[in-house]
Amino acid sequence: MSQRNLSVKNKIHNSINKILDKKNLKKLYLKFTKKFKIKSSFAVAVSGGPDSLALAFLSKVYAEKNRLTTKYFIVNHKLKQNSTKEALVTKRLLRKLKINAKILTWKGKKPKSNIQALARNKRYELLINECKKLKVNHLLLGHHADDKLENFLIRLTRGSGLRGLVSFSETSNFNGICLERPLLDFNKKELIYLTSNIFKNFINDPSNEN
Repeated sequence: MSQRNLSVKNKIHNSINKILDKKNLKKLYLKFTKKFKIKSSFAVAVSGGPDSLALAFLSKVYAEKNRLTTKYFIVNHKLKQNSTKEALVTKRLLRKLKINAKILTWKGKKPKSNIQALARNKRYELLINECKKLKVNHLLLGHHADDKLENFLIRLTRGSGLRGLVSFSETSNFNGICLERPLLDFNKKELIYLTSNIFKNFINDPSNEN
């Protein structure tokens, strides 16, 4: 490793240690490591919201401490007028942690109905394809405890049977890639607190309120 790269590594370690000196932040990191035990390279999907930015921080600390290679992806659906700007803002926020994220852009004709579901499918397609290209087997997603409850209630109102009511799990397999959800024990307030302390800013998506 070159002297320059070693210097950057040391700066990252010092920055991380300084952050973890704060009792509440260290407590949240230790909570993260109780269940997240991956010992190989992984990728992280980041939207710019408080959930995924918190995941970016926690996974970055974990990767540094365990000397793991990580990749960070931002999906630009091109469905909103300012989607490209938001993707670039997210990329800049991640640079605070010396993360050079890659923006994956949805190209081609966009749907006019069933937009949320189709956008979700396209997001997974872009992320999975990138993971396979880089031979990364684990993809981290920012779903948290509030998402899990919300998903359960949505299925309940749709009349799902007992099997259908089982909400998303911590680990699942999608097209040969392991989807990891290490934040399911975290609530939204914890993640906002963490992101506000680390990044000082995040992106609010109005569609999440619907």
